[in-house]
Amino acid sequence: MNMRTLLLASAVAVGFSLPASAETLNILMEGVPDTEFVKQVVPEFEAKTGHKVNLEVVNYAEMHTKLVPQLVAPKGSYSVIVVDFYWVGEFTKAGWLQPLDERIAKDKVDTSVYVPALMDLVGKVDGVTYMLPFYNYAMGLTYRTDLLADAKNQADFKAKYGMDLGVPKTWDEYLKQVEFFTRDGMHGVVNQGLRPDPIAMEWSNYLFANGAEYHDADWNPTFNNEAGVKAVEQYATAINKYGPVGSASFSFDEAFNVMAQGQAYSYITYNFFRTAYDDPAKSAVVGKVEIMPVPGPTPETGGSLNGAWGWAIPKSSPNSDAAWEFIKWIESPEIAKKRALLGGSPTRTDVFDDAEVNAKYPYAQALKQMLLTSHNFPVFTYTPQLVEVLGRELSLAVAGEKTPKEALDAIQTEFVELAKKDGKLK
Repeated sequence: MNMRTLLLASAVAVGFSLPASAETLNILMEGVPDTEFVKQVVPEFEAKTGHKVNLEVVNYAEMHTKLVPQLVAPKGSYSVIVVDFYWVGEFTKAGWLQPLDERIAKDKVDTSVYVPALMDLVGKVDGVTYMLPFYNYAMGLTYRTDLLADAKNQADFKAKYGMDLGVPKTWDEYLKQVEFFTRDGMHGVVNQGLRPDPIAMEWSNYLFANGAEYHDADWNPTFNNEAGVKAVEQYATAINKYGPVGSASFSFDEAFNVMAQGQAYSYITYNFFRTAYDDPAKSAVVGKVEIMPVPGPTPETGGSLNGAWGWAIPKSSPNSDAAWEFIKWIESPEIAKKRALLGGSPTRTDVFDDAEVNAKYPYAQALKQMLLTSHNFPVFTYTPQLVEVLGRELSLAVAGEKTPKEALDAIQTEFVELAKKDGKLK
């Protein structure tokens, strides 16, 4: 009796059957919390299907370098990949990803449950579905609830500004709070001013909060205007006047630590940090920090930047059918909910609305609202290059080496060149 026969006999004995052809799935992932939650549920998939899953986890800086040689090869080593929104334009234009629409239709996978903005960001490109959203890292405003609830703070704020102190409803109200709480060794805000990515992503919230966008439907730039200038001025003031010394060079870890150690009233950051504020090993403000959408110019609008990764099957996948089996399973309602209960960042509205998820994470609805009112960063072939330009010019403006208008003029010039090069702008 050979090994295959023995395995089949063992499988029948315990009440399930192995697939006709078990596969090994190699998946490259970034070392982030949601990857850890995938690791925890993968054994269920292996037991159910007989497939073996190898997760190769690396830091973000390594991923693109590792992926590209495999994507251009006729047959690569990765069965499934996760795609950051930065790379969506490049990967789809190069033809490196398999369209998923036929598989979705055949297996009746309901994609309407995904937050629409996420499908726009890491789902569909020009009407073709290439990915299923994996996890989101939208940015929100984290703020100190205990400082807002303090009676003396409320009285002092009312006396100074003629308005009640509470959860900010508009961007202007929030900026008043930042000014107010910068006193007695406390900073009104801490920023992640490091170039290029941290500052580019964080400043985008300031742009949206002022009612502006990066471009219109025809890719004409719409950020180099009065609202854009105000956004740069406000960002520079936040760092130079209301934040801790050195925050112009902070990445998100350094900025989070300032907030988590109780040294700042607020921090605009990625939603996955919300859970960390309640971890006593990482935070001195357990139970004192909440998250909300970044306020917009009116109470009805939001200023949060969207962010997400999507599951995709490369055209070079050595076993695309098994790869789809995995994606379909990992994004199923049951497993998506299980990952959310572990602490993951959902992309499906049904998971956000699940009673068990809301009972464990009372801020789930705030996270959902962040996504529903969020704004997408420009997604095209040259998204990474645009981030570099933003990081450079915004840093110069923060340092006072350029005026906000000079920085925006330079950004617009290069944005137009990149959009034309990509065929987005005629």
